[in-house]
Amino acid sequence: GRRKPFFLIGAIIGSLCLFAFPFSPTLWFAVGLLWILDVGNNMAMEPYRAFVGDKLPNKQLSFGYQMQSLFGVAETVEASSGIPKWLYYSFFIGAILSVSTILWSVLKTPEIPPSDKEFDEIKRHNALPLSDRIKTPFLEIVDAIKDMPKFMWKLSAVYLFQWYALFVYWQFIAPMFKESMNFDASQALSQAAKMNTTYNLSTIIFALALVPLALKFGGKKVYVFSLFLTGIAMLSIPYIQDPLLVILPMILFGIGWAAMMGIPYSMVSKIVPSERRGVYMGILNMMIVIPMGIQTLTFGPIVKNLLNNSAVNAIIFGGVFFIIAGILALRLKEPKSIDEDERELIPSGADINL
Repeated sequence: GRRKPFFLIGAIIGSLCLFAFPFSPTLWFAVGLLWILDVGNNMAMEPYRAFVGDKLPNKQLSFGYQMQSLFGVAETVEASSGIPKWLYYSFFIGAILSVSTILWSVLKTPEIPPSDKEFDEIKRHNALPLSDRIKTPFLEIVDAIKDMPKFMWKLSAVYLFQWYALFVYWQFIAPMFKESMNFDASQALSQAAKMNTTYNLSTIIFALALVPLALKFGGKKVYVFSLFLTGIAMLSIPYIQDPLLVILPMILFGIGWAAMMGIPYSMVSKIVPSERRGVYMGILNMMIVIPMGIQTLTFGPIVKNLLNNSAVNAIIFGGVFFIIAGILALRLKEPKSIDEDERELIPSGADINL
């Protein structure tokens, strides 16, 4: 009946990993910490997104999720041939901010208490045998997928190309600079860090500016436009030879990132039953990690056999995938906002946006 314990524990797990990460004795130790950090972040962020949906009326959902997008930008640091102390400190600062900001929400923002009906359901669940209680969440996920609105099925196709392309960018942007500008490894990492910093700053600037645009033109149009902007940014990066000018496409990338991390969540939150908001936010997160897993398994052979082992071609490939994601997003039907009184009359799992 609560979301707070989940995102608090997730933040603690993530913070502990950030504290330990700079002291990794081996590569595989660092990889293991990265996996656990990812689990902690997902454990914190998805219940938190559902929490935002719990607390806000429909008319404020776009603003709420864009605020989360604004504060959810990744911290990047400039690479160097050595490891300066401030690089360690950046991890420590991130760990402290992660747990302290979540703790602020836990202490300052009350949850909506479960209704009598929900309390009865919790008691009934707790009275089940242990084996049934273990199976229940998995059965709930299966049932939620069966009942999933068509809007989310269409969004999953967009996410397949969108997150596949993003993973390509994160993996190949530094190698691309080694290839396109003849940088050494340190210079390439430094340039990649500058670009990531640029798109994070762009996200901070434009995240809230997207709210009135989404209200005026609709979330779908802003989302589609942002995907095309990101695709144009990725397609243009390999052809810019000036290290300063190549930062400009990252402004477009930052606008796209702000939209991608806010608008889909607000649209989904408006169409799913409130009692299933948590599980559908989790399923939406599955739509992120599954394309990344597919990319990890498939893109190596693609680069080797189709892209001539070229990081430049890989970035262009990612740009094309963003354009495809934008085309698929045109198929999305803008969900209607539904008041809470109306939502209570709608059966769980009904496809309320079509």
